[in-house]
Amino acid sequence: MNIDIPVEVEKILDVLNQNNYEGFIVGGCVRDTLLNDTPKDWDITTNCLPEKLMKILHDNCIKSIPTGLKHGTVTAVIDDNYYEITTYRIDGEYKNNRRPENVEFTNKIEKDLSRRDFTINSIAYNHKYGLCDPFLGQQDLNKEIVKCVGDPSNRFEEDALRILRGIRFATRLNFKLDENTKNAMSDKGHLLLNISYERIREELCKILLTDKPSLGFNILKELDLLKYILPELDECVGFDQRNFYHDKDVFDHIMSVVDYAPCNMKTRLAALFHDIAKPACFSMDENDVGHFYGHNIKGERFTKKILKRLKFDNKTIEDVCILVKEHMNMPNIENKKSVKKLINRSKTDNVFDLIDLKIADRKSSANSDDIGAILELKDKIKEIIDHKEPLCVNDLAINGNDIIELGIKPGKKIGKILNELNELILEHPEFNTKKYLLNQVRKYI
Repeated sequence: MNIDIPVEVEKILDVLNQNNYEGFIVGGCVRDTLLNDTPKDWDITTNCLPEKLMKILHDNCIKSIPTGLKHGTVTAVIDDNYYEITTYRIDGEYKNNRRPENVEFTNKIEKDLSRRDFTINSIAYNHKYGLCDPFLGQQDLNKEIVKCVGDPSNRFEEDALRILRGIRFATRLNFKLDENTKNAMSDKGHLLLNISYERIREELCKILLTDKPSLGFNILKELDLLKYILPELDECVGFDQRNFYHDKDVFDHIMSVVDYAPCNMKTRLAALFHDIAKPACFSMDENDVGHFYGHNIKGERFTKKILKRLKFDNKTIEDVCILVKEHMNMPNIENKKSVKKLINRSKTDNVFDLIDLKIADRKSSANSDDIGAILELKDKIKEIIDHKEPLCVNDLAINGNDIIELGIKPGKKIGKILNELNELILEHPEFNTKKYLLNQVRKYI
């Protein structure tokens, strides 16, 4: 077979061959090409040692960056595109189920491929030799199976993050897990406790941005792995809502909302955590009907704690927490002031994400077809924003300095006046003129 390789990558492989070294494209780019997908990155592996590789690239006018010489990695830069080139290597002893203490360089491509995680990622290719596939990765691609290279227990003991990587590949590609690989994931799941939250976050985010994230989270549930990475979500598994509005347990409802939510990180995270506090807020009335009063408020606190633990940035934490807190709030559509207050609380750049979350939530409930009111709310919000109607104190035609000029001393009183004026303008945007508002302040004085 013949794989179409980008011109820049061909140039690097040709330079290696002209200097009597091997060069292969390897890993994800081969896998994706065999699946007729477009590779995101083109990685190269070679038997040329890193220092020599940098000299060869320099001699051929190719810029290089010593990305990780200790581990044999050099990055070539051609036309502002970056290509990682790694010397064939054998990993040394792994420390704390995370990373090798050292590496040993080798001349054999087969030995390099033997250290990799899954067979579908252990395929190399160049035009001279064709496919180098000692672990039958192409066969597993055809069978739609994710399978470890060698003993899966050893692979996960070396780096426990491979457990989540394997689940991510199964989710993204809609593949099955090889039975031995799956059993080892379950047996070695406790090793995930040794993995940094940042690395776990990256894999969870990649699962969340697949076409159907529930596939991955259901594998995590099946293998009893949620307790190691998202114990709060584990509490939702099998939790009967005992409410006629819901035909699923809390976990299955959350999974449905995540799948329905648009594929962006903010909304998918909010979907994942919107009902996270339901088990903690559960109560039953005299008719044995379940209720979850205040679960959105407590859910905001849970979400903030989880996202901080996973080392998300402050903006993401703030936005997702807003969506979780507001997902239950439905203003009176006929009352424009009420709608504007929802926009204020949600912030303009979040409010349509909130609508998307509400729609996904409704579609995942027993009355799944009843989204008409939410769509009406969306239209009302769009109308308010498109007409640039004032929404908050900052949109008022006057500010604190204007009030001070009327003789009121700086202090809390000014904020109180501005808030009262804002309440007026939310209901009557046509009154938002400097003249009218200053007259209102004079009456206040």
